[in-house]
Amino acid sequence: MKITKLLGLLFLGGILFTSCSDDPTPSLPKGDYEDGILISGEGTTAVSGSVSFVSNDLSIVENTIYKKVNNAEFGEYVQSIAFDDDRAYIVADNQNTVTVVDRYTFDKAGTITTGLSTPRYMTVVGNKGYVTNWGATDNDNDDFVAIVDLNSLVVEEKVEVALGPERIIAKDGKLYVSHLGAFGSNNKVVVIDIATKSVVKEITVKDNPDELYLDSLGNLVVLSAGKAAWTGDETIAAISFINTASNEVVSELVFNEGEHPSQMVLEGNDIYYNLGNSIYKTDVNATTLPASELFTTDSGYLYGLGVRNNEVFVLDANFSGNSKLDIYDLSAKTKKDTKEVALGASKIYFN
Repeated sequence: MKITKLLGLLFLGGILFTSCSDDPTPSLPKGDYEDGILISGEGTTAVSGSVSFVSNDLSIVENTIYKKVNNAEFGEYVQSIAFDDDRAYIVADNQNTVTVVDRYTFDKAGTITTGLSTPRYMTVVGNKGYVTNWGATDNDNDDFVAIVDLNSLVVEEKVEVALGPERIIAKDGKLYVSHLGAFGSNNKVVVIDIATKSVVKEITVKDNPDELYLDSLGNLVVLSAGKAAWTGDETIAAISFINTASNEVVSELVFNEGEHPSQMVLEGNDIYYNLGNSIYKTDVNATTLPASELFTTDSGYLYGLGVRNNEVFVLDANFSGNSKLDIYDLSAKTKKDTKEVALGASKIYFN
């Protein structure tokens, strides 16, 4: 072989080797339930709560994934799911249990079974989990936030709070807790200092606050449904904006009398909420609520709402069979697909 040809082959081989070496290592799949949608279903007293998976392209639907992976059930009722980088925490309130799984494979990693009393929602800050608890239904004075060591899965301490703590979110060393009022009513968002493990502020909003989100300015956005007419003490609903530096309500979007939204999500600076089966859209800078709906769904029981990119996800809950996940195109404002998901489906999570 001529030396020039040999040198040429060596040079080409060096280029190929360098090119291959410079290629980033392709990431391996983390599990069957990566890059999809998780749907939590409450179940009933007779049928365990469960979690469904829907792939992002909507081609795959798999129900009762925890049972399929672990041959076990959550029990009644699955209320919510929280996440950290690698794990999912499934809260079953009537079981006083949080089940811990790998968020992508759903292999069981452990359970939190003591120190909880009707747990509702959870958030994770570092190696601690913070779980809201209603306590006993016949006691209005035993509500608390449980502090969980996520390494040992043990409840270390409790922070006593007002009646009916519900959603919980963390920002700048503080926990913000909406107080729906359990089986009664409340109108507080409680602020807990993480370092001192104590309540530092109670912020008054409209009755029955539930959903909590942080907007791009760091303001807390709170949906309060108000008391419905059937209570005999109807009150108005509102979306409140709380400055998290001063912990004061700085503005409110107030609903008309008789209007009681039950769902709200924040996508960017856009706020989506429902009134009955209709979906509305406003934004964090609005001074008034929209006069007309974005579109109306055909749900029998609209029980969950999610928004991602150009799609709206609506849960039409059924407590005697599979619920429906309806997917709407935001541009066309029309339904593009429907999937059968968990019994009593109530929450949507993008995994």
